[in-house]
Parts: sequence; structure tokens; C-alpha cells
Amino acid sequence: MNQAVEKGTLFVISAPSGAGKTSLVTSLVEKDERLKVSVSHTTRPMRKGEQQGVNYHFVDRETFEAMIGRGEFFEYADVFGNYYGTSQLWVEQTLRSGRDVILEIDWQGAEQVRRLMPDCVGIFIVPPSPEVLQARLLGRGTDSPEVVARRLREAGEECSHAVEFDYLVVNDHFNVALHDLQAIVSAQRLRMDAQQRRHGPLLSQLIGVS
Repeated sequence: MNQAVEKGTLFVISAPSGAGKTSLVTSLVEKDERLKVSVSHTTRPMRKGEQQGVNYHFVDRETFEAMIGRGEFFEYADVFGNYYGTSQLWVEQTLRSGRDVILEIDWQGAEQVRRLMPDCVGIFIVPPSPEVLQARLLGRGTDSPEVVARRLREAGEECSHAVEFDYLVVNDHFNVALHDLQAIVSAQRLRMDAQQRRHGPLLSQLIGVS
């Protein structure tokens, strides 16, 4: 008889723009085949180097709002004048397959996800200082000075929601922050409830030893 597939864990990762979230998540997934990143839908313009269906599913505002009307999103939010949303069907199917899923979303989306799935694991990533955040935003070269200034203004409010998450990672040194993320994922997989489901027969055998 086939053993039932254990449901995966949903990791919700948020950060202010420029904190290095995307680079960290990319490296995390490359090192862990059990992790899968949800590809969000968005109405924002595609940036240089991005690919349709890889970085985002890029759609126009009319299409996105029609998807909202059909209830297709696990969560969605309007961020800096653009919609971002996560496919509910994809998340549920992937978790049922036994894979762990990462959602890279803002605090508003994370709030929606916690209401729908209270057992999700929240991780908030921050830069080591406001000065480093500004330098990273300017160094990306993807946004206008006006957009950079707006992102900096919004960073304070975004960080005020960090306490709503389960874990905080400070991205000062990339490899240290990546190790912290790997430790969080490992810790969740080693929780007693998960281990009991995986190793129940072993525990029963050991308990029965006289």
C-alpha cells in the first residue's frame, strides 16, 4: 500500500524593497529541492532581465481584476499602484504534493494568508541599516529616483509589521542570512508533530523496547 504524502509547509517571506529577499530566496531554493517558490501575478511592468512566468506572470490590470472577481487568488494586494497576487489553486496543489512552498509577498498579503492558513510560517527580512537599504535601492538601477524615495518612505511602515511574523532575519552578510533561512526551514521540518507523522512506526518500536 502506498504511504500517504505528507502535506508541505507554507513559508511566507516578506521584506521592504531592497532588503535582498529575492536573492536570498533564489539561493535557498537552489540548495533545497523540496522548496518551491510561488510565481505571483502582477500588473507592474516587466523589468530588464525578467521573464514571463519565471519572475512573475505579467498581466494587465483588467485581467488581474477579472481574476479577483473569479476568486482565483490566495492573496492579493495593491503595492505602489500595482497589483500582486498568488494563485490559490497552485499553492494548494503544491502543498498536497508534499513540497514546501515559499510565498514572497508584502505584509498585507501575509496578513491575508495567515487568516486563510494559520499554520503558515512567517519570515521577515530586514537590511542592517537604513543607509544600507538606500544604497541597495540606488544600486539596483531599476527604479527612478522618485520611486526609490517612495520605497524608502514606505520601508518604515513595512518594518513595523515585522513583529507579526515568526522569524526575523537581518541580511547584513548574505551567506549568514542564507544560513539563517536554511536553519528556519530545517527547524520546521524537525518539529515534533511533523516528525511523528514521518517516524511514528519507529517511535512505537522504540517505546515497545523492554
